[in-house]
Amino acid sequence: METESHQVVFGKSIIVPSVRELVKEPITKVPPRMCTISRTFRWRRCRRRRRHLASIGSGHRSPLLASWGLHGFELERLHSACKDWGFFQVVNHGVSSSLLEEFKGEVQDFFELPLEEKKKLWQQPDNHEGFGQLFVVSEEQRLDWSDMFYLTTLPFNLRKSDIFQKLPQKLGLNFSQNKILPCWQIDLIFYLYFTGRETLEAYSVEMKKLAMTILSQMTKALKMKAEEIRDMFSDGVQSMRMNYYPPCPEPDMTIGFAPHSDADALTILFQLNDTEGLQIRKEGRWVPVKPLPNAFVVNIGDIMEIVSNGIYQSIEHRAMVNSAKKRLSVATFFSSNLDSELGPAPSLISPQNPAIFQRVPIEKYFKDFFARRLDGKSYLKFMKIDEDGGHTS
Repeated sequence: METESHQVVFGKSIIVPSVRELVKEPITKVPPRMCTISRTFRWRRCRRRRRHLASIGSGHRSPLLASWGLHGFELERLHSACKDWGFFQVVNHGVSSSLLEEFKGEVQDFFELPLEEKKKLWQQPDNHEGFGQLFVVSEEQRLDWSDMFYLTTLPFNLRKSDIFQKLPQKLGLNFSQNKILPCWQIDLIFYLYFTGRETLEAYSVEMKKLAMTILSQMTKALKMKAEEIRDMFSDGVQSMRMNYYPPCPEPDMTIGFAPHSDADALTILFQLNDTEGLQIRKEGRWVPVKPLPNAFVVNIGDIMEIVSNGIYQSIEHRAMVNSAKKRLSVATFFSSNLDSELGPAPSLISPQNPAIFQRVPIEKYFKDFFARRLDGKSYLKFMKIDEDGGHTS
């Protein structure tokens, strides 16, 4: 296992107050900086939202797949979901329910830590990892109604050691000699023993296994060369964003997470409670996603749309809030190797199907992404090749 730390900073975000701390005292109005719509248009927005959600109907039922043994008809369903929806839910994924229950409880406890404990993990001015919000690039920017904790988990040499050393022991179990890890993860035993953070580590490993399984099946569905995906993702960058959306006194005045598509290849979302809030943009309408117990929601990210040369579509999505219940989720982002070059897979390019996206080093791709505020799929549009061979605007 490579242990030398390679400190890469993809971006930074202006430090903002904690929303959870804000709502500890009773409030009746959303602070002005968190209002994403003027009060003048609030009523009109509510009517339009109710009409759109009511018109969805059963024809927009979200795709549901079993991840293990995808072949034949199931592989075709995966291909269709990636082309037509850009997302799907996965059951029978092979991740133990006991691990998921442990992880749920420990993430919930993590957000319940006293403010003084959280401050030890606060974002730093020159780094976006830690407690806070992402993509805040100006003091005038509207803020989301959420708190988040973001960290890079794999590969090991990209971890921010100062963050991992400050993680509470509660986010994990004591090392158990009865726990058997796969032989290819045997080097984790020493790390787990000395840190006591077994649950976070085990969850991270399971997410990588699941992501690689899904990517392998996508390779078959796209009829790509297997080595193209393997070479790009074998040592891929994995990060996690733990999300906490508190109840909001005026949920129609703000948003939990602004509309966007993910910059990665795959996002695996784990919903920690039964509060709905995730919505995807389908045919110009916002469709609510009802999470299934212990299932994973998988989003296609911009990297996969680029690699597939537009065959697969990254999904624009957002998080809404409500006035009664908090919502918690953990998003695991899986991207290509840091030293790779991003562009359409050569096996999918031909004179009849020319590349529609440019090629860039993956490190530059992420640094440019984190330097921007979230705005739908605008960054992906920036990556497209225009008729003159340059960026589209």
